[in-house]
Amino acid sequence: MNTTMKKILLALSFIVATGAAHAGWLDALGLTKSSTNSTASTGLAALSQTQMAGGLKDALGNGLQHAVASLGHDGGFLTNVAVKIPVPEKLQSAEKTLRALGQGKLVDDFIATMNHAAEQAVPEAASVFGDAVKQMSIDDAKAVLTGPDDAATQFFRRTTQTNLYARFLPIVQKATTNTGVTSAYKKMLAKVNGGGSGFGGTLGGLANNYLGADALDVDAYVTNHALDGLFKMVADEEKSIRQNPVARTTDLMKQVFGAVGK
Repeated sequence: MNTTMKKILLALSFIVATGAAHAGWLDALGLTKSSTNSTASTGLAALSQTQMAGGLKDALGNGLQHAVASLGHDGGFLTNVAVKIPVPEKLQSAEKTLRALGQGKLVDDFIATMNHAAEQAVPEAASVFGDAVKQMSIDDAKAVLTGPDDAATQFFRRTTQTNLYARFLPIVQKATTNTGVTSAYKKMLAKVNGGGSGFGGTLGGLANNYLGADALDVDAYVTNHALDGLFKMVADEEKSIRQNPVARTTDLMKQVFGAVGK
């Protein structure tokens, strides 16, 4: 990275970090809304670096707040069909078998515990996003502002996915233990692996065919789906901000997204 780019990134980091605070958990994340009030401008070229950074920061803060409020509570994943975590694909044949045998509650318990683990982890994951805006260059900001309805979400996912996963996984692992995911999974395995001959042996064969070693990594499965759900909700809020002026709840959001014709 050349010296000029480093200066740009440092300046943008300073701009983002020194916005006026507002109440709530966003303040602790460094995603507080700016109180900058400027004369409305027309066109992206007329926007200052401070305005672009502030508008995007506000939009990100709203998106995160929306995602955490929607998902980070009991039933946040489980009752939302758009993000509900299903039985892993490799377990679906076993699921059908168990339901046919009248053992659907085992499957339902497994699904519920996976989703509750994701719900517990989501609020903790929000802290990872604070650095994303600080790392955004001026060119990045312009590309996001003029991009598609989920351009900011795409940028944040592209730049934070690896680190977010690494920090999210231990939280999910703890949550899956607390919510009994491992126990529910073992109960499913035990029921399918009936053992012996005849019908029990058939169930055991199903287990061997469909419960491969990769399917046992429930924590990774829950983590990936939890991240998918989190980014989906952020993207939904971003789209709303771009398409609906009423969703632009700060002066900077109105100014910035209005200037690019969104």
